[in-house]
Amino acid sequence: MLPDAPTSLPAGEPVRYASGRQYELRRGDAYAVVTELAAGLRLFSRAGVQLTETYGDAELPPGATGITLAPWANRVEDGVWHLNGSKQQLDITEVPRNNASHGLLRNSGYALVDESEFSVTLEATIFPQHGYPFLARHRVQYAIDEQLALRVAQTFINDSGSEAPVVLGAHPYLRLGDVPSEELTLTVAAATRLVTDDRLIPRSTQAVDGDFDLRGGRIVGELDLDSAYTDLDFRAGVARHVLTAPDGRQVALEQDAACGYVHVFVTTKFPGRPKAVAIEPMTGPANAFNSGDGLHWAVPGETFTMNWGVSATL
Repeated sequence: MLPDAPTSLPAGEPVRYASGRQYELRRGDAYAVVTELAAGLRLFSRAGVQLTETYGDAELPPGATGITLAPWANRVEDGVWHLNGSKQQLDITEVPRNNASHGLLRNSGYALVDESEFSVTLEATIFPQHGYPFLARHRVQYAIDEQLALRVAQTFINDSGSEAPVVLGAHPYLRLGDVPSEELTLTVAAATRLVTDDRLIPRSTQAVDGDFDLRGGRIVGELDLDSAYTDLDFRAGVARHVLTAPDGRQVALEQDAACGYVHVFVTTKFPGRPKAVAIEPMTGPANAFNSGDGLHWAVPGETFTMNWGVSATL
């Protein structure tokens, strides 16, 4: 069920994946593929219906497809923040906007901690470095539960001797099989949006309205969004954001109360797709290292966890 192997390999040679080792999980009609690179979600499907965007064996995740994010999600303006009055300069990884983007592990391999038929746990170390002088680990567990939903737990472990700032996030793109995403209806359970400048750095908040109000559902083909939301509607501790097909089938991104933000990215630049939809759970928004919004300071030895998942009604 993986995309086709590269045709350039000699016959009999093992497949070499650009995203590293591939971990396959199966339970009932549910199937997931998790990558060594960035502890990413490469594929989740139910009954053969693809529920996330994917990519080829020889490709890196386009548009950050499925990767996990630590120790920050989204962006840090100019890569600069201050620790006890001392300037910290992170590497600029979003050059056109001069931001540090998507944390420190998007190009890192994660080591295997535990694996079973229904779950896999991976972990990577964040070493002290310029701009982030802390030793920490990011542990990611994927599991298919008894209801055949995919559940993901991301945990930051502070191994340093001082408090460390952290925002966790993930970057899944959802879809519903072969239904063109522009024909789907997107519903996002959020009452407030973050208003950004042209570098996508939040400057204020306001109640959702017009094209930004997704609570009642909007056709994806009508949307052009790269926006974060908060004031989520948590019911029994879970907020659900849903893509619905014209025939009533649904795929949902679910996040727990540790994830107080969700970023919605509707793009025309995903390879081979007229439109693609990323629904990104986050514990804090862009530039949280400077604004303090959603920023968690983990004390030495602390573990800080966010939970999210993907479910479907087919």
